[in-house]
Amino acid sequence: MFDEISPRYDFLNHFLSFGIDYSWRLRVVKEIRKRFGQQLSSLQILDIATGTGDLAISVAKLRPAHIYGVDISRSMMEVGMKKVQSKGLSAMISFREGEAERIPFDDVTFDVVMVAFGVRNFEELKGGLQEMKRVLKPRGLMLILEFSHPGSFPVKPLYSFYSKVFIPLFGKLISRHSQAYTYLPETVAAFPSGDAFLDILRETGLQKLRQIRLSGGIATLYCAEK
Repeated sequence: MFDEISPRYDFLNHFLSFGIDYSWRLRVVKEIRKRFGQQLSSLQILDIATGTGDLAISVAKLRPAHIYGVDISRSMMEVGMKKVQSKGLSAMISFREGEAERIPFDDVTFDVVMVAFGVRNFEELKGGLQEMKRVLKPRGLMLILEFSHPGSFPVKPLYSFYSKVFIPLFGKLISRHSQAYTYLPETVAAFPSGDAFLDILRETGLQKLRQIRLSGGIATLYCAEK
């Protein structure tokens, strides 16, 4: 599915979020800067479910040592490679095909492991989180940016209409894929967001858990340390 929608994926992300997704990724950048300060230039960073590399490209402004993007969709990463090359970031960002549940890197390799809007697609949620923890260094930072469930008026009813009607309709028209943008709101609705997801992170053995609700709770950034 992701291979099939890869040519229009970036446009749809920005269109369907009205461009707000840029600010969400910048919040990830802010958390990394706040946590590591003067150590930024030495950081090894892993971006799981990197897709077309938007999060990796955003974090590249911190000038870390290297960012590796991992995804199961080669077509999505090919789009990302072209973007990285056009921005002159090929020496800093590289891509590797792989699954979240079987990350193709050794234990304790990365200072930061991050994922944006991909954790709800893990085939095995706890298995993927354990793998992210495995490749993270002690006291390393895990950042998970994901859609969540707004709980207050008027955001909750507006978002419900938007996700159930607007996203499937325009997603289908633009992507020309009948299921991809019906799949998105379904997975968001089924995902255990908020405190429920913090409990899962806690069961994984992660520490210093925090959640930062963004745009009225449409998205949440979960922060944890190994």
